Amino acid sequence: MSPRFLADENVEPDLVLRLNRRVEGIDIVRVQDVGLRTLDDPAILQWAADDGRVLISRDIKTVPTFAHEWVVAGKIMPGVFILRWTISMSEAIDDIALVADVSGADE
Repeated sequence: MSPRFLADENVEPDLVLRLNRRVEGIDIVRVQDVGLRTLDDPAILQWAADDGRVLISRDIKTVPTFAHEWVVAGKIMPGVFILRWTISMSEAIDDIALVADVSGADE
C-alpha cells in the first residue's frame, strides 16, 4: 500500500489533478475537500496524522517548524513533503510520484 497524501491550501489544485492522472490509485485529498481550509497548521498536522497522510505543502515558513515540534514532542506523523516555490510543478509531480510509487504507507 502506498502512502496517502493531504495537500494543504497553498498547493496548486492543478498539481493534485495531474498527480491523480499520473499515479494510478494515488490517495490524495486537499484540505479544501475535507473541511480543513480554515484550520491552522497544527490542526492540519493532527488531522493528517490521525488519517495516516503525508502532508504536502509549499508553506516553508511555518509548516516545518510545527512538524519539528510535533516530532520532538514524540507524536507520530506519517511525514511532511515541503515543496519550495522555486520547484516547477513538473518536478514536484515527479518527486511525489516517485515517493508514491516506491514507498509503503508504513515507511
